[in-house]
Amino acid sequence: MIQLTRERFEDLVSAALDEIPPALTKMMDNVVILVEDESERPGILGLYEGFALTDRGWDYSGALPDRIFIYRNPILRICHTEEQVIHEVTTTVVHEIAHHFGIDDAKLHALGWG
Repeated sequence: MIQLTRERFEDLVSAALDEIPPALTKMMDNVVILVEDESERPGILGLYEGFALTDRGWDYSGALPDRIFIYRNPILRICHTEEQVIHEVTTTVVHEIAHHFGIDDAKLHALGWG
């Protein structure tokens, strides 16, 4: 397991977000991205909670923001180098943002963003 400060890990999450094309980030709506140290569900690196853009209808208004969680310690536990952390963080960020756009796990795995 590699050791990274929370600040450095958050910087890596920010860098991964910077890699998302601006045209996509402009379409993201009512969503926040949070770094947490641990998940209540073992084995997951990230989690999307909310209503995907494709599931929002005319009655979607006044809702609290959707939340994307990126879990620091589970990612650090499976990595041995900072380069591996960068790869896992990027993959996890893209994966969870894709859920915000309504893309399911099966499609993400098929696209190589498992």
